[in-house]
Amino acid sequence: MERKHMSAFALYQTLPTDVSPTATKSTRQVADKKKRKKENGANKVHTVKDQLKPERKRKRKKLLKSPQREASLMGFAKDEESVNGDALDALLADLAKVNNSRERASKLFKWLINPIPAKSFFRETWEKKPILVQRNNPDYYKGLFSTAEFDRILRHEDVQYGVNLDVTSYNNGKRETHNPPGRALPFTVWDFYGNGCSLRMLNPQAFSSTVWNVLSIFQEQFGSMAGANVYLTPPGTQGFAPHYDDIEAFVVQLEGKKHWRVYNPRTDDEILPVLSSGNFDQTNIGKPILEVVLEAGDLLYFPRGFIHQGDCLPDAHSLHITISSYQKNSWGDLLQKVVPAALEIAMEEDVEFRRGLPLDYLTYMGVQNSDKDDPRRTTFFSQIEFLMTKLATYSPVDAAVDQKARSFLHDCLPPKLTPEELSSSVQGASARWECGQVIDVGAQITTQTRVRVLRAGCARLCSDGEAVNLYYITENSRVYHKEELKSFEIKAEHTDAIEFLIHSYPKFVTVGNFPCESTEDRIALAELLFERGIIHTAERL
Repeated sequence: MERKHMSAFALYQTLPTDVSPTATKSTRQVADKKKRKKENGANKVHTVKDQLKPERKRKRKKLLKSPQREASLMGFAKDEESVNGDALDALLADLAKVNNSRERASKLFKWLINPIPAKSFFRETWEKKPILVQRNNPDYYKGLFSTAEFDRILRHEDVQYGVNLDVTSYNNGKRETHNPPGRALPFTVWDFYGNGCSLRMLNPQAFSSTVWNVLSIFQEQFGSMAGANVYLTPPGTQGFAPHYDDIEAFVVQLEGKKHWRVYNPRTDDEILPVLSSGNFDQTNIGKPILEVVLEAGDLLYFPRGFIHQGDCLPDAHSLHITISSYQKNSWGDLLQKVVPAALEIAMEEDVEFRRGLPLDYLTYMGVQNSDKDDPRRTTFFSQIEFLMTKLATYSPVDAAVDQKARSFLHDCLPPKLTPEELSSSVQGASARWECGQVIDVGAQITTQTRVRVLRAGCARLCSDGEAVNLYYITENSRVYHKEELKSFEIKAEHTDAIEFLIHSYPKFVTVGNFPCESTEDRIALAELLFERGIIHTAERL
């Protein structure tokens, strides 16, 4: 008897909930455990409510027929030559000529939010309110990412469900994740898409060199990890429930269009939240403060805590990338490192913190005594306030900042080298095997060699009280935390030279000017830093 074909989506729906531990984990449980770094985007504004009234409520309850599904995929370029455009490539090529990586980051950010001035954005909008940029230019972000690039990655890279890709749907107020176990291959992924599921690529920077390049530049702008998710949504569908995130979100519309609604935080407690929210019901989020249809080339920014949701109109798919930053980068996050360390120091150095509590404090303090009108409670609170004020004088703020910096460096992407940086760094060294022998080996760094750190933020000198270590990002992975943070101990007599190098950026300095005790020390330190990819030379060795 001939077996009837069953689509991947239909097959997924027939799986029992206890198929296997792997299958169970790869569905909703994995999604729930993941940190929410979701990004929803809105760009070009069209208040076309007449167009939205009947269509946006219509859900895809029936599977698309094969010809319909094929037609919906016809819009995706099938050859790799069309993956990238020229607009962003030209911009990145120009930025590669900028001598200072901080200036490079500033220029790229200005391009992202153009025509909004960066200074006014950070003064008036950042962490405060959403803002929308309409451009009427579908090619503005061309080359950043595309459906063709999405397809290429599925075909040629090891994309895993739940790790690199989520398959989601949102129907009748219910949000679901449909991740099978294992590798995400085009045959199955596009079948899910054709049946109305949204696709979310969680770390496109691991697969796209352009996204990697952009994010590695942006992380210097924010002084915090810059991440990204890519969202591909079929026409007439919605992939995610209303929710808020714990990141600052820049939604970049790349293809098609999407209808977005953004809502104020519901309470003061949800302003700039520490964690992302769960899924909200439509009835408890109020009315949107912003409702738009985004088209390619537009940008929507909203701060963490602002509830948002996006759905596709019936006549077009949507592809957007959300660039995110500032997760766990608040004053409170810093104080979580400062206060415990300050208390430890205070207890070691100040007898006031070591004096015993009153013998009878349990009789008038605590929740069961909170309503008592007892003068001893006032005295107790006064002593707590006195000690808390005094605690600030023991706060190791610089050390706590260095702890935050180490976390940031661990989060960082490695720098995507410019052609000039590549040719003058250890990665571009010409040593090779040729004609039966090794050639171009042993190029020497001398006291006349001019060097500088590879990027402004690529290395940081930190001390744990006993040893001084140099932490650096040049050997990080494009996959988040795949590698441990790299560091090595710096000799005490070399710390001044490291600080000299870091503070001299973007200027090149001669090795002979390193503040070391001997010529041998200067050259040995320069060779060590060069071999680790932390510095590069003004001229190719």
